[in-house]
Amino acid sequence: MNTRRPVALLAGLGITAIAILSVALLSGSADISFDEMLGALRGNGSNPIFDTVIDLRLSRALTAFAIGGLLAVAGVLMQVLLRNPLAEPYILGTSGGAAVAALLAMMLGFGSLIVDLAAFGGAMAATLLVFSIARGTGSWAPAKLLLTGVVLAAGFSAATTLLLALSPDSSLRGMLFWLMGDLSYASQPGRSLILLLVLTGSSMLLARHLNVLSRGELQAAILGLPVSQFRYLVFAAASLATALSVTTVGVIGFIGLVVPHLVRLAVGSNHRIVVPASALAGGCLLLVADTLARSMLAPRQLPVGAITAAIGVPLFLILMNRSRDSR
Repeated sequence: MNTRRPVALLAGLGITAIAILSVALLSGSADISFDEMLGALRGNGSNPIFDTVIDLRLSRALTAFAIGGLLAVAGVLMQVLLRNPLAEPYILGTSGGAAVAALLAMMLGFGSLIVDLAAFGGAMAATLLVFSIARGTGSWAPAKLLLTGVVLAAGFSAATTLLLALSPDSSLRGMLFWLMGDLSYASQPGRSLILLLVLTGSSMLLARHLNVLSRGELQAAILGLPVSQFRYLVFAAASLATALSVTTVGVIGFIGLVVPHLVRLAVGSNHRIVVPASALAGGCLLLVADTLARSMLAPRQLPVGAITAAIGVPLFLILMNRSRDSR
C-alpha cells in the first residue's frame, strides 16, 4: 500500500475533528457567532458566552470525542482478541456487564471510585465469559461468537430492567437517559482524554503484536509472542476503556463496530495505522452524534445512543450479510 494513503487519512481525520469540534461549539439552543467562539477560546468573551462555550460546550465536546475514540479502540482490540470483525463492546455484552455492575454499585450507595471499579469488573467478567464460551474447543466461528454475545447482552439487559424497576421514581428518568447514552453531565473530559492517549499510544507501540495475534494464537506463539499474557493485557485494556465509557456517558453502541471496519476498508489491517485512525474517526462520529442529539430539537436533548444506533444498525446488517456471503 502507498505509505502516503495512511498519512493522508490521519491528517484528514485530524482536520475533520477540528472542524467538527468547531461546529459543536457553535451549535446549540443559544446562538453564538464564530468570532464570539474564538473570543471565548482566547478568554476574551463576555461571561455568558465564555461559560456557554468553555464550561458547557467545550467540555461536553471533548468528552464526546474521547469516549468515541475509546469505544473505537476497544472495538479494535476486541476484534483482534476474538479474530472477528463483528466483535465490539456493545454487541458482545461488555457494555451491558459494565452497566449492570455500575448500577448495582450506585444503588448500594457507593462512591464514584467503587462505581468505576465495579464497571471495570463487570466489563472484564463479560469479556472473559464471551471469550471462554466462544472459544470452545479452539474454533472461532463467527455465528457462535455473535450468538454468545447476543445472549449475554440480552441477559444484562434483563438485569438492567430489573434494577430500574427497583430504583426510586425520582432517579428513574436520569438512569434511563444514562443507559441510552447521555452527555448532559459530561463536564470533566480530562481522564477520558488521558486514557485515550495512553491506550492509543500503547496500542501503536504494540501494533506488531496485535498484527501477529490477529492471524491466530498458534502463529503468534510460533513467532515468540507470549500469547496468554498478552491476551489478558488486551482483555484489561478493552474492558477499562469500556468501563470508563459506561461510567462517564452510559451505554453507547455500534461505534466499536462501525469505525474499525471502515478504517480497515480504507487502509488495511496494519494496527499501527488502524488504532490511531479508529480513535480519531470514533471521536468524530460520537461528536457528530452528540451535536445532532442536542441540536435537532433544541433546547430538548435526545439520547446520543439512539443516534449512534440509527447509524450502526443498518451498517451492522450490511456487515452480517457480507460475512454470510463470504462464507
